[in-house]
Amino acid sequence: MILNKIKSSIQEPRITLVGAGPGDPDLISLKGVKALNTADVVLYDALVNGALLNHAPEHAIKIFVGKQSDDESFSQDAVNKLMIDYALNYGHVVRLKSGDPFVFARGFEEINFADSYNIQTEIVPGISSATGVPGLHKIPMIYGDLSESFWVLSGTNAKGEISADLRGAAKSNATIVVLMGIEKISEIAAIFKSEGKERLPVAVIENGSTHEENIIVGIVDTIAELIEDHEITSPALLVFGNVVSVHPAFDRIRDFYAVLAEG
Repeated sequence: MILNKIKSSIQEPRITLVGAGPGDPDLISLKGVKALNTADVVLYDALVNGALLNHAPEHAIKIFVGKQSDDESFSQDAVNKLMIDYALNYGHVVRLKSGDPFVFARGFEEINFADSYNIQTEIVPGISSATGVPGLHKIPMIYGDLSESFWVLSGTNAKGEISADLRGAAKSNATIVVLMGIEKISEIAAIFKSEGKERLPVAVIENGSTHEENIIVGIVDTIAELIEDHEITSPALLVFGNVVSVHPAFDRIRDFYAVLAEG
């Protein structure tokens, strides 16, 4: 009888991968909140809004495992092992990741690692900053004859080099969203210039959906200078494409070039 009581107190190990959204804590899904409500452990990243931890029970263990550009961080291998250890010893682990776990967030690696231990897993998608943040500023991904598709790219590859896919994207008429590319803006802009797109509209959105949000709108030819002048830093995303021209801030740029053309 005592043995049965001990067994009943042990929680079945499981891991839920939850997308926290782009930053605003209200942009997490209801299903994500429900997962946090039942968490025994929460492993959360740097860009996750701390207010979301309030959805977890008081007894839940909350562990920061994220990284920012200038900080030391847990390796992916260490995070994977922590998920397993805490699941086996405490029960329900919520792995809370910013944006959507399967958009440049290594969510598949983490779920795949958990599956290799035959631990029950579940995925709760989140709003990706790639589409959600521009949308908050009324910048569509697809609109009329301005764009019929969109690309979402990482600014750099695993080696820290410019993504080779950017060259293919720059040749298209699609809307192009670049994540983790702010530090390489001069090189990225040069790729678009090589395709004759010096005047292609560009939006840069820093800390999207948060109280520290900042947006600038310009064109490829001068966007690097604008970013420097406004001291825009990571985390920030870049949106290249004619759809940016529908943003009200682009009107003054359009008027400026209209005056030049008349002159």
